[in-house]
Amino acid sequence: MTVQRMDNVGIVVEDLDAAVAFFTELGMEVEGTARIEGLFADQTVGLDGVRSDIAMMRTPDGHGKLELVQYHTPAAIGHGSHNPPPNTLGLHRVMFAVDDIDDTIARLRPHGAELIGTVAQYEDIYRLCYLRGPSGIILALAEQIG
Repeated sequence: MTVQRMDNVGIVVEDLDAAVAFFTELGMEVEGTARIEGLFADQTVGLDGVRSDIAMMRTPDGHGKLELVQYHTPAAIGHGSHNPPPNTLGLHRVMFAVDDIDDTIARLRPHGAELIGTVAQYEDIYRLCYLRGPSGIILALAEQIG
């Protein structure tokens, strides 16, 4: 048996509403929201007394999904620095293809987005950048040239 598909990427955030607003501005759509709690939640994640809220976000093409999670109990814990550098072990970043990288950055800035480096060009193929979003999430944006 092989993997059928990658279903979603889960990201724990401090403020679910702010994260939803950020990813909505990026162009993602809320597929659904739910309160997650109870024995099944405790057993699934290996914690006791889980109470969390989730928002499932999907890309406009319907193929990519992010599950944003805000834990109420037990409280979310930080893993070292709140703004780890891109070479930190673990989940590195989530990359999105965009039509206009400059416009996307401008629309995300009011939602707290900060460029990590600069917008760079890879040959005559892509314009690329890394930016930090809510809860320190690192996004990569890629705009195909031509």
